[in-house]
This record gives sequence, C-alpha cells and structure tokens, in this order.
Amino acid sequence: MSGLCGWLAAAGGAAGPATADADGAASTALAGMAAPLSRFDNAPQAASLSEVGGVAVAAIDGSRHVYQQDGLQVAIWGRPMLDGSADDVACRLASLWLSRGVAACASLSGPFSLAILDAFSGSALLAVDRAGMHPLSYASNAQGLFFASSLDALLAHPSVRGALDPQALYHYLYFHMVPGPATAYLGQQRLLPGEYLHVRGGKQCKGSYWQLAFHEPASWRRRATFANNKQEFLRLLRLAVESSLGNDSASTGAFLSGGTDSSTVAAIMGQVTGRPARTYSIGFDAPGYDEMAYARLAASHAGSIHHERYVTPGDVLAAIPAMAAIFDQPFGNASAIPAYYCAQMARDDGITRLLGGDGGDELFGGNERYAYQALLSQYERLPVMLRQAILEPLLFRQQRGKPWRLGDKARRYIEQASLPLPARLDGYNLLLRHGYRTVLEAGFIDTIDPGMAPGCVNGAYWERQGQGLSQINELLALDMRFTLADNDLFKVRKACELAGVEAAFPFLHDAMVAFASRLAPRDKLDGRRLRPFFKRALAEILPPAIVRKQKHGFGLPFGLWLHSHRQLREFAFDNLAQLRGRGIVRPAFIDDLQCRLLAEHPAYHGTMVWLLLMLEQWLSQHPGALGALAGGFAANATETPGVLDPTA
Repeated sequence: MSGLCGWLAAAGGAAGPATADADGAASTALAGMAAPLSRFDNAPQAASLSEVGGVAVAAIDGSRHVYQQDGLQVAIWGRPMLDGSADDVACRLASLWLSRGVAACASLSGPFSLAILDAFSGSALLAVDRAGMHPLSYASNAQGLFFASSLDALLAHPSVRGALDPQALYHYLYFHMVPGPATAYLGQQRLLPGEYLHVRGGKQCKGSYWQLAFHEPASWRRRATFANNKQEFLRLLRLAVESSLGNDSASTGAFLSGGTDSSTVAAIMGQVTGRPARTYSIGFDAPGYDEMAYARLAASHAGSIHHERYVTPGDVLAAIPAMAAIFDQPFGNASAIPAYYCAQMARDDGITRLLGGDGGDELFGGNERYAYQALLSQYERLPVMLRQAILEPLLFRQQRGKPWRLGDKARRYIEQASLPLPARLDGYNLLLRHGYRTVLEAGFIDTIDPGMAPGCVNGAYWERQGQGLSQINELLALDMRFTLADNDLFKVRKACELAGVEAAFPFLHDAMVAFASRLAPRDKLDGRRLRPFFKRALAEILPPAIVRKQKHGFGLPFGLWLHSHRQLREFAFDNLAQLRGRGIVRPAFIDDLQCRLLAEHPAYHGTMVWLLLMLEQWLSQHPGALGALAGGFAANATETPGVLDPTA
C-alpha cells in the first residue's frame, strides 16, 4: 500500500516551483496527486519538492522511502533490497544513480516502483520491479513528465488530461482487463515488468533492465540433479517466505485456497516462524465452487490457526461499488470480491500483511491449459499425409445416418489444433464467440481496431520465437506478462488495499524466479502432468490429496447467483440498462444476454454480465472518465492527445 506520484518539470515549464506562489501551487498539486493513493487505506505520506519537480509516496512504514539532498530526489514505494540489503535503500540508490545511471536499477530486487529526479542534469528515472508487483504509469506534455502508480493520482494533476481511450475499453471486454503498456486513457502508458523510463533534455528512452530468461538443460541432467534441485528449491522457498514476512511476522497471515501454492506458503510460513501460521479462506455455498474442504485439510496438515468465511450474494452486492472505485481502470476479474472479503477478515483479526501463492502456476507449470495446449500440439506432429489425406477428409465429410459423438469430439480437436499459438488460447473468448459486431455499437467499432487485442498477445509471444524455447516456457512467459502482472497481482493488491492490508508474493522472490527459469521443461510439464518437479519436491510437505487436486481458486458463482438472488439480479440488470446509453454495447445484445444467453449457460454468460456490470460501475465511480464520454467516442478517438507517446 499504496503508491507514489510526482513530476519532472520541462525546461522552462511551469510544473515546478520558481516563486513562493508557484511553490504553494506545486505543493497543492503534489498533495492533490497523493490524495488518491491513500484514499482507501489512509496510508501515511512523505513528499519532496524541488525546483525541477516533486515526488510523494503514500505507504505504510517500511514501504515508504523518500530521500532529498543536493538537488537529487529519490522516491520508492515497496520493500526492495539494494545489493542484498534493505537498509537506507533510497539514500544508497541516490549514490548509485550518480555513479551508474540507469544501470542502478539492476542492483534492486524485490517489489518496488521508483522515481528519481536529478536537478543537476534535469533528468528523471522511473522503474518498476521485475514481476510488475508495483505498477507505475506516466504521461508527457509541454509542462513535463508526470507519473503515478495509480491513474487516478496521475489525473489529479491539473496539467494531465483524462480522455478515455475506446481501444482500452475494447481490450477490457476482450481480456477482462487493460493490458500494459496501454492504460484506460489516451496518451498515458504503464511500465511493464522490469522496465525503466529515462528522461533527459526532453528526450525519453524506455528499456528493460531485466528480462525473464529461460535455460533449458538436457533431460539427463534434469534427472541426475533432482535431489540437488529439491534442496535448493526448499531453501529458496524458506528464504522467499522469510523475506516476505517483514519485521512483524506476528501480524502477517496467508491466503489459503486449498491449492498447492497457497498450501505451500502456509506450511513454509509455520516452519520459518516456528509458530502456527494464521490462514484465511473463502467459501461459497454453491455446487462446484466450494473448496473449503481442501483449505481445511491444508490448514490441519500445516497446523495453522485457520479462519474462514462464506461469501454470499449479498456480500457481492455490497462490495461492488467500492471494488469498482478502487480500480483505476476497468477490471473484470470477479474473484477480486472474495479476495477482498478474505483480506477484510484478516484485517479484522489484526493482520496487516497477507502472503499469496500467486506466481506458482506461472513459474512451475500449474495451469490446466498448459496440458491441453500440449495435447493440441501433438496433432501437428502427425505426418501431413495422414492428417490431410485420411483423418480430415474422413472426419469432415458430410454426415449421414446417426450422429457420431466421438467424431464430433475429434472434429473439435482438429479445429482447435489447426490454429497456431497463441490464437488458439482464445477458444473460449466471450467477445470472439459472439462476434464484436454482435456485441458492440457500430459507432464504437469505428473508433477502435479489433485486431489490436490479439496483436498484444501475438507480439509478446512471437518476440521469443527466436530463442528456441519449449512450448511450456513460451506459455509461462506469456502468462507472467498477461495473467500475472496485468491480472492476478493487480487483483490481489487492490483487493488488499481496499481492506487495508499489504499483499506479498513469496513465489515472485527474484531468486525463486531465477531458479524456476533454470528448471527443465519436463520439470514443469511432463506429457500432460502439470508441475511434476514442484509436486514431487513438496510431497513431504503437502497432503497427498492437495498434491493431486486440480486448480480452482476463489472463483465466484456469479452466474448461478443471478438466478437465485433477486436483489443481485436487479442490481446487475439496472447497471446494464444504464450501459445502454453509453454508445458501447448494442441494446439488442444486452436484451439477448438477459433473456436467452444467461438462461442457457449461467456460468459462462454470467461472466459477460459481470464484465458489463463492472464497466458501468467503473464509469459511474470515476466521474473524470464518465465526463470523457460526453462528446462521444468518435470525438475522443480523433482528437490529438495532449500527451506524447514515448514509444511512437
């Protein structure tokens, strides 16, 4: 919790103080930017102003670092280590900046976002951590460079405009979030994991001080070193959990879904502290959604002091407005609601920090789609003549007689397998299934490029094609970017902030990420067996039933509850009715969604209701964004942005 903000004034610009009156205006502007950062958790602030700009950090003790001396300002949000030490990080980073410049970023590890303003050289450096745990966005115009970890804080400066980007709204409906480096607003960008932005003399240079690099050892070496790998893995796991506990481990708890990752964190937490971990779980009174039995099993096995809560439709209804308000751009992952109630339960129990298992799937191969994509890839390994001359003509010829269920399954398999990666990952995409012309208003479509959404994924996927990686590592790299940094970490961090709790992620400890990148591909996916090394290495720590279970998490039974809970359904449909007038979604599609599609498949189409509901709620909770719609999307899309795109 909660973020940093500030600006570097352009040479001769008016963003920084030059007179007493200007100094007062600058102080007011900086306070205005910082206010949204602690709006929900009341985190204390520290600020610094100079003739070239200002910086402010709003965060709890230990995550708030501000240094100013001799025209140099350093602001850090997070708990980084510099060359292995967490002592006086801001002061030592200032010294390192003077001697090494941008390369100083590479000496940092752990979660952080930072800003350095150098009055002597008139330059600035922005950077975020290697996993993207602490975000940072920025905008540029004639007055200078403006930055903040929250778009709400960025927009609070009077020199920054807030025109909503229709392309970002399309991306939200496609991805259920807005993937970086784009944001919800025209001309405002977000740094990707491991990126920096260096500004000097009005020129901007963006680059990566760190990138995830995989090393794929031969299979014989993998088998010969399992014992050593296990020993190193368990050592790093303890180190990662210990460093995530902070100085007050007694006030630190852990999310516990009953999956392998959260169960592992809870077990290791007890070992590291020498006392039972305090764990927190969420359940649902809905068939197929409740995982509380596994959470209880994990808690019993680890000997943790366990707390649980069952989230109800009424809880969802109560949390939606605040949840929409805390996200600085549209966000459609419904599991943010149970994550919030889990964090709130922990906060009521005196917990100030929660450890999450996020990152374990993306490092060690835990998602079911990895196995399914491996199965689909087997088809292209068959001889071309067998596929094109025998199998496909046989299966796709005109059917006669009785339906053949096995043939239907085989046809669906071939249709999916014939698509290349990463396109076939979108097989269940709601927007693609219905067709964007069916879902969206024609006027809105005229302002966007539908090809940009898959282009985001294609660009990230194909940039690694020259590295000769295995398919599993290619998919892991993709998920570290989109599933983790843009979605899961964002969800957990904001849900915790709303509850007044700090979030930490032991699996994303830099040493653990480096270890996972060295594991052989078959240690992550062996045939269709997910994370074989991880499960084997933890066989003595986790209950066998949890090692064998399939991934589930805190999924919300929203579609089912729409049928059973009248108030939730009325609230959702009222928001969809308001959305009709925004010029985004076709009223005919909303009618079909409410009257036919939702009844046919409540879980699947309930997700679409949730996406549209949360879009309307986000617009309603962000008056600045709502005001940007007043002139219509066509006007917003064609006007010249007031900020420069540094990647152009």
